[in-house]
Amino acid sequence: MTGPAAPIRVLVCEDHEIVRAGYVAIFGAQPDLEVVGAAADGAAAVAAAERLRPDVVVMDIQLPLLDGIEATRRLAGSAATGSTRVLVVTTFNVDEYVYRALRAGASGFLLKDSPPAELVAGIRTVAHGESLLAPAVTRTLIGRFGDRLRPPATRAEDALASLTNREREVLTLIAHGLSNAEIAAELVISTETVKTYVSHLLAKLQLRDRVQAVVLAYRTGLVDIDG
Repeated sequence: MTGPAAPIRVLVCEDHEIVRAGYVAIFGAQPDLEVVGAAADGAAAVAAAERLRPDVVVMDIQLPLLDGIEATRRLAGSAATGSTRVLVVTTFNVDEYVYRALRAGASGFLLKDSPPAELVAGIRTVAHGESLLAPAVTRTLIGRFGDRLRPPATRAEDALASLTNREREVLTLIAHGLSNAEIAAELVISTETVKTYVSHLLAKLQLRDRVQAVVLAYRTGLVDIDG
């Protein structure tokens, strides 16, 4: 008989003290979350993440000393924090900041005015490798910044050539915003099998998570921006 799952370890990075305290209180009240630290600037967040190895960093974008985008880039590129996922929580909607955050390695984003339950669910979602980007949001991102996201045709072909037909199907459904359970129902296979396909395609494409898989599916033309 196995014991209860280990709690999701969370680091909060927010420069406004009241907001930061609110996050700590909300997240700390959840039985499956453990707030392991809090930081008021990006540099402190990177140092704390390297020391504490959280599962998820809840990251603001506009921060002193080191902004959230550069902090995210450093966390994503560090061997010490390579498995840490970053959830960007921002006052900005789909704009240049969010585009840059995703390019830096963020695993998703929510708006600061999201209800507490949505923020908590977002942490759980990111911790389990799921995407937070709804299809409409993704289309807006890719439509607005598509020229900078889209690789040369040969690179696009190379990126997808290694996938099996089933893996391409799974990637397409991920890009349409389906969860693992929904993909399993669509393809009439088990959820565990879907998880295996997702793991394999991420490894083949050298992607961190489902958010990057969604962006790749759009920028390679596997899923049409307007479709």
